[in-house]
Amino acid sequence: MGIESLYFNSNNSPKVVGANYDNSKMSKEDFMRILLTQLQWQDPLEAENIDDIINNSVKLREMEVLNSFEDSVNQMVSSIKSLSLFYASGFIGKDVIYKGSKVLVNDGVGKFSFHLDSPASKVSVLIFDSNGNVVDRREFFNLSAGDYPVEVDLKDGVYSVSVEADYVNGERENLEIESSAKVFSVRKGEDGVLLDTEVGEIPMENVIGIGG
Repeated sequence: MGIESLYFNSNNSPKVVGANYDNSKMSKEDFMRILLTQLQWQDPLEAENIDDIINNSVKLREMEVLNSFEDSVNQMVSSIKSLSLFYASGFIGKDVIYKGSKVLVNDGVGKFSFHLDSPASKVSVLIFDSNGNVVDRREFFNLSAGDYPVEVDLKDGVYSVSVEADYVNGERENLEIESSAKVFSVRKGEDGVLLDTEVGEIPMENVIGIGG
């Protein structure tokens, strides 16, 4: 059985590979060695078609470009996350305004707001305790687009809020509320920077202001 291809590794020793070997897996140096070897030893009267190896050289270059681009993106993402963590540390000890579904009741009073992009025929607000029980219910009718503050009188603690809007065009949407909480610490999570607050974890991208 004849040798179909020769692959010279980094130690300059030949390695036999199959005819269907993917040349894109080679380094640039190894690729040039195998190409020059094939050109040197082929029969001039029956020259081998080297289209495949040329095509694989293009693939090799494409992979190099993609790998380089991926490395650059990963470095940029890592830098952004580090800067985000540093920036978020400035929130420690401050009250932040955030979008979410939690509200803190302190001294018997809890405040939050919701926003309507268009007029609603009805907005239903449900407030749940930590056990999932409905402890307060509000309904508002014929509201124009805009911001609407809500105040509740409940036992101190953290509550979950559900706001559902029925628009005049017949569509229905669950809305996020806007509320405030004090930040105790910040840390890096799998998907970004997290703020540890009075109401639990808040992704930094949910913060829309400072103060409350």
